[in-house]
Amino acid sequence: MDLKYIKNDLLAGVVVFFVAVPLCLGIAVASGAPPISGLLAGIIGGLVVGFISKSQVSVSGPAAGLVAIVLAGIASAGSLNAFFLAVFLAGIMQFLLGVARSGTIAYFFPSSVIKGMLVAIGIIIIMKQIPHFVGYDKDYEGDMSFFEIGSGNTIDSLVKAFSFLNFSVFLVGIASIVVIIVWDKYKKGFLKVIPGALMGVITGVVLNLIFKAFNLQNLIIQAEHLVQIPKIQNFEDFKSVFVFPDFSAITNKEVWIVAITIALVASIESLLTIEATDKIDPLKRITPTNRELMAQGIGNTVSGLVGGLPITSVIIRSSASVASGGKTKLATIIHGFLLLVGTFALAALLNEIPLTSLAAILLVTGWKLANPKVFKSMFKLNIFQWLPFIVSVVAIVFTDLLIGIGIGMIVSLIIILYNNLRNKHFITREKEEGISHLKIKLPEEVSFLNKASMLLTLDRIKPESKITIDASKCFYIDYDVLEIIKEFALEKSKERNIEVNLKGFKDSYELNINKELLKEEN
Repeated sequence: MDLKYIKNDLLAGVVVFFVAVPLCLGIAVASGAPPISGLLAGIIGGLVVGFISKSQVSVSGPAAGLVAIVLAGIASAGSLNAFFLAVFLAGIMQFLLGVARSGTIAYFFPSSVIKGMLVAIGIIIIMKQIPHFVGYDKDYEGDMSFFEIGSGNTIDSLVKAFSFLNFSVFLVGIASIVVIIVWDKYKKGFLKVIPGALMGVITGVVLNLIFKAFNLQNLIIQAEHLVQIPKIQNFEDFKSVFVFPDFSAITNKEVWIVAITIALVASIESLLTIEATDKIDPLKRITPTNRELMAQGIGNTVSGLVGGLPITSVIIRSSASVASGGKTKLATIIHGFLLLVGTFALAALLNEIPLTSLAAILLVTGWKLANPKVFKSMFKLNIFQWLPFIVSVVAIVFTDLLIGIGIGMIVSLIIILYNNLRNKHFITREKEEGISHLKIKLPEEVSFLNKASMLLTLDRIKPESKITIDASKCFYIDYDVLEIIKEFALEKSKERNIEVNLKGFKDSYELNINKELLKEEN
């Protein structure tokens, strides 16, 4: 942590805290878990994962992408206590995945797909927050799936929202978003460090307090449109907060299945978010992914022990932190500390915050992620870049994060295979004494993906020809490709009376073709 950014991180942490409260509560309720389980997961994501992780701008907490898994997991495990044991075990598995250096899988996500993910998240945030902005709070805060729990989908909610428009909620929402935009654009001097998002929340609270003070019944925002943190008023309430794992369920195979599922899905979602947040990091730092898996694993182990939901790195909170000026992981730690204090001491005060003011923050954040300039810059690139980008955006918006990323990855893989099927070798053709001489210069690295291209190239060589395969510049050739070259040089070429010269193949390859040929000739 660089303390020169402490002012930025402090205020960004406050903003993320405000955003995280309804998200933690909404995800918990949607998951069929006690509301406090979501808040505990948020606290641990901020304080435990925040301290251990090397990511400077990502924020961890309960994730909407795990809602369905938690719902099913509680049912299949048999009880909340058994489910929290599964969360505890999942954390241990994640930690071991980090120790085994499995985090490197993150480096295989194409940039075009990750950019598509960021834009899609921005679009989803806008589509999901508009109903909350106008007072239609049917869907839980933090939902990221197109098909909503119960019935309907995102489009249905958007259409219905304007039929149920609450004038006072909408009025406060408009005031909050105007303050956010104007403040960020025109603030000067020492005010520059204060993010507009914080002023937007203050605006919403103050307006509603004014409506109450003057008894403007038609304008007062009702409790269902405000943050609703369960109040802890005595020691008995405090004790009831914690639900501990049932270690006697360790022999229940369903618990292990749930644990494995959480470990895998939470790890993938965290790695995707880390890859995305590194791209929006204003200082362009790179997060060690194996360390991140270990941090997430420790976080889930602790969360399971105290009755918290599964934790992942979460893109909405991370984006809100960056958009509010957050520069280091101090912002996520501060947000975790505020969640701790707010949950156990400031519930009454926080319950005055209108959800529409928080929706205003997220709408501005969503616009920054899905800015039309991003589309413009992507379309300037070739089709092999913008096609996976667009497919990822559409797929994520109309399914969910993991399914959409999977579809984007499939399109990227098809493009990679297509490019490798096209002849990428440097081929020249010459005539020597009436005999066709084909020269193939291999690139620096010949991977398994070049296998099909090599097969096609060699199969198309005409009989009675001469071929030179030059590997002088290669530092790596895949075993399968070497096998193809060896088979062609030793067998197929002789059947078609083709003269083969191999040049520059090194002894370090797994198959030393030159030696094999010498043995054959002798």
